[in-house]
Amino acid sequence: LYIRLRCTEMGGKIKTRHGEIIGSKGSQDRLLEILYNNPAGKFLLKGLTAPVVSKAAGAFYDSALSRRLILPFIKTAGIDMSEYESCSFRSFNEFFTRKIRSERRKIDKTPEAFISPCDSKLSVYKIDEHSRFIIKNGIYSTASLLKCPKLAEKYNGGLCMIFRLEVDDYHRYIYPDNGVKSRNYHIQGKYHTVNPIALDSVDIYKENTREFTILHTENFGDVIQIEVGAMLVGRIKNHHEKYCFKRGEEKGMFEYGGSTVVLLTLPKAVDIDSVFLENTAAGYETIVKMGERIGTGLKFRQIGDKDGREKE
Repeated sequence: LYIRLRCTEMGGKIKTRHGEIIGSKGSQDRLLEILYNNPAGKFLLKGLTAPVVSKAAGAFYDSALSRRLILPFIKTAGIDMSEYESCSFRSFNEFFTRKIRSERRKIDKTPEAFISPCDSKLSVYKIDEHSRFIIKNGIYSTASLLKCPKLAEKYNGGLCMIFRLEVDDYHRYIYPDNGVKSRNYHIQGKYHTVNPIALDSVDIYKENTREFTILHTENFGDVIQIEVGAMLVGRIKNHHEKYCFKRGEEKGMFEYGGSTVVLLTLPKAVDIDSVFLENTAAGYETIVKMGERIGTGLKFRQIGDKDGREKE
């Protein structure tokens, strides 16, 4: 049931950045409505989200026994394996964290370009004075997301970017700029699906295990990057603790389970492309690819010439 549920995931309304509508509700949504919106489903959900179940599922997906799931998964999810490095996978998780061919994802290296850290469906919200933003009928605060009101307060007036990964997305993610990162802060929680249906009944970012770090970037100030795990496995694997990073360098990966990356940017740091705000306001997520430009550093827009940037 869980394999089928994950493979048929389609989370609400989705657009390309050029306006083509491609998303619609699928069979996973109907299954999730059962899990989250009736008593029997909620009882089953408690079992599915228990840590012991997550650990058992993780052990299975790490084992050679899980290899038999790979071909059916590729077929059901419609994954184009020609985009990925050729490899003989020893387990399902090894397949799930497969590496994409470098030529398939171009990293925008221009300093002013704010780039997507991953392949995903993107929603963007402005953070108001109450540090709250709306995600598919759920209301979330930066303070509850980070469990640190003092840190969250600095991001009032900035942007919250939600990058939701589906099973056919590339499940590795990168750094959006050059810089230095803090250590990783781990927040333990229950595993719930990232599908928007869950948000009607569950405050997902209070329930899910997550990990965040502060990225002291060269061109966009202090960016907070948060990785959120999903129901069952959804394991987060970051490569570094305190570290000097380069734009486009791999930061980490998610093992099996749909997952989410969240970026918080400071006020007057990033001018996000208007299409993302417009689509989000209209109830659409927008497809983005790892490394593509999604906005511009505001210091470049405000100063606008080399001499000014040097003075800044």
